[in-house]
Amino acid sequence: MRSIWKGALTFGLVNVPVKVYSATEDHDVSLHQVHNKDGGRIRYQRICEIDGEVVPYSDIDRAYDDGEQTVVLTKDDLASLPSERSREIEVVEFVPSDQVDLLTLDKAYYLEPDSSSPKAYVLLRKTLEQTDRTAIVRFSLRQKTRLAALRVRGDVLVLQTLLWADEVREAAFPALDESVRISAKELEMSASLVDSFSKDFDPGEFTDEYQEELRTLIDAKLEQGDAIDTEATFGTQEEDDGGEVIDLMEALRASVERSRAARQQKDEPAKKAPAKKKASKAS
Repeated sequence: MRSIWKGALTFGLVNVPVKVYSATEDHDVSLHQVHNKDGGRIRYQRICEIDGEVVPYSDIDRAYDDGEQTVVLTKDDLASLPSERSREIEVVEFVPSDQVDLLTLDKAYYLEPDSSSPKAYVLLRKTLEQTDRTAIVRFSLRQKTRLAALRVRGDVLVLQTLLWADEVREAAFPALDESVRISAKELEMSASLVDSFSKDFDPGEFTDEYQEELRTLIDAKLEQGDAIDTEATFGTQEEDDGGEVIDLMEALRASVERSRAARQQKDEPAKKAPAKKKASKAS
């Protein structure tokens, strides 16, 4: 594994130098879009909707759209915001572990001690174990302020980012407000069914069958010679200076995020003033 960040855990006057590693990875087979006629690679380009020109990544700024007006934020604008370059993971408080809602847990990272002596690291780990507490920490990663839970997994400290409170939706379902009568016999039978399926959880027993079958299919096609030369069909593409290659997954992710934001902006004013409609945004 390669560390993605270096800094220090701080609580009180205690300073614990650490390296940060991604604790998880995606095992999905990476697929590209191709032209079904000749197998040519389908690529995405950053095209300006006003002049139709392809825009280099270095000439792209960010913008916020409220549905009626767009505010352009330049690189200098974003750089003027409060600094997010701190190399400290600051412990804000220690809370009972059962108070951390599993729904708020997000990306997980391993922390490795980054000093000649791991004593301070081990001390913090043992303290969390003995007190059955989770440390709530605040830090900056990739220019964003993060809230995270610091907990123990085996001999390693794990940093797991948390969703902010306003990022968790409220579950409001009218059907659950209705009174439902459950008989003792029904509850007993349901408990019996649960008991028949009960065992200790071993995640290693479960596999992603779809991805396994997909890999088998790809291997079979390769063995049968049912493949085409990558360079001949995909070709080569020069990268913009300091640019990024936008692949299918990135484009899909951006589309989903924009769709969610648009839906949320549309729903909120609808509740306050049903008679007023905003113009829909161009896709």
